[in-house]
Amino acid sequence: MLETKFLDFTYENPLMNASGVHCMTVEELDDLSASKAGVFITKSATLQERAGNPEPRYADVPLGSINSMGLPNHGVDYYLDYALSYQKNHTAPLFFSVAGTSVEENITLLEKVQASEFKGITELNLSCPNVPGKPQVAYDFPLTEQILKRVFGFFTKPLGVKLPPYFDMAHFDQMAAILNQFPLTYVNSINSIGNGLYIDPTRDQVVIRPKEGFGGIGGEYVKPTALANVRAFATRLNPEIKIIGTGGILTGQDAYEHLLCGATMLQVGTQLQKEGPAVFDRILKELSTIMEQKGYERIEDFRGKLKTI
Repeated sequence: MLETKFLDFTYENPLMNASGVHCMTVEELDDLSASKAGVFITKSATLQERAGNPEPRYADVPLGSINSMGLPNHGVDYYLDYALSYQKNHTAPLFFSVAGTSVEENITLLEKVQASEFKGITELNLSCPNVPGKPQVAYDFPLTEQILKRVFGFFTKPLGVKLPPYFDMAHFDQMAAILNQFPLTYVNSINSIGNGLYIDPTRDQVVIRPKEGFGGIGGEYVKPTALANVRAFATRLNPEIKIIGTGGILTGQDAYEHLLCGATMLQVGTQLQKEGPAVFDRILKELSTIMEQKGYERIEDFRGKLKTI
C-alpha cells in the first residue's frame, strides 16, 4: 500500500528522517536503518569535522522546536565511509547530504562524492539558516543559478537540493524557473523557517544560546508554510523533478497532506527528535488507516490531487 518508487529504486514507504536529526553517528544511522522508515539520509556533511554552535542550541517548544545547530558533523569521510558500506548490503541506497559553509566547499564536497563509488542520491543543502555570518544561499537567486551551473558541469549522479521556505508567489516562479534548467532529481521543501525567536516566560530569556536566541523554527508551526512550498513547486517544476516534503509532519494526517500536495517522499525532523525512531511506525499506521478509510490502495491514487475551490 505504501510502496514508493524514487528514481529506479523502490522503498517500502515514503518516510525518512530530515538531515540533522538522529543521524549524527553511525549508531544513530543504524537506528534509522532498523526503523520502519523507508530510507534515511545522513547528517549534512562538511569537509572537516565541526563542533557546531555552542549549547544550548536546540529546544523543544509547545508547537515544535527551535534550533541553531551550526552544522555539527563528523566530516564527509565519516559519512561517505558509512554510505559505501551500507550500499554493499542494500539494493535501494540511502540519501547523502552535504552542506558546505561556502560555495567553494560545496563544490569540493560534490567533487568528492562524484569521484567516490557512492551510487545513491545526494542532497545539496542550500538552506542552512544557522551558520553565524553566512546567508542562506537559496535566497540569492543569481548565486543559486551560478552554483547549479558549476555543479552540473561535472556532477553526473542523482542530485537534489534542500531549499528554505519561500513566502511570495513571485519567488516560487523565479526559483522554479532556475531549477527547471537543470537535471535535478528532486527538491526538498522546506528547511526550518530561519531566525525565529522563542522566549522562556518564566525566565524572560531566550531558550537557545547562539545568535542571541535566533534560530530555525520547526514542527507544527511550519506545516502550512511547508505545504504551500510543496504545492507551489509540485505545480511549477518539470515532472521529472520530484518533491520531498518536509515540515510539520507529526501524524499520518500530516503525511497524507504533504503527499496530497504532490510530495513523493517525506522527511520527519522535529517529531523524530521528540519521539525517536518509533515515530515512523506510528505515522505509517496512521497514514495507512487514512488511506483505507478513503478507499485508496496506493499513494499514487491521491498523490498531487489536491482539490481547489
